[in-house]
Amino acid sequence: MRALPAATVKTIGVLEILGAIGLILPALTGVLPWLTPLAALLLGVVMVLAIGFHIIRREAPNTIFNAVLALLAFAVAYGRFVVSPF
Repeated sequence: MRALPAATVKTIGVLEILGAIGLILPALTGVLPWLTPLAALLLGVVMVLAIGFHIIRREAPNTIFNAVLALLAFAVAYGRFVVSPF
């Protein structure tokens, strides 16, 4: 993470925490449940961007981990948008 400015690292961290909250709370409380698949979709986008970052830095193990997380996030988004929407 030393390759990025501190503000960027903090922003990514805040976005990922908000994404995690967005995955859980709307579905759990029933308030704005459409935020759950949207949060999953956007977390998947963050992971795709992370894959690009790690490819540039030639960090193959990190790209695999990010690809798995992206696939899981996109699966949740697809499942909640299409298969079983709230």
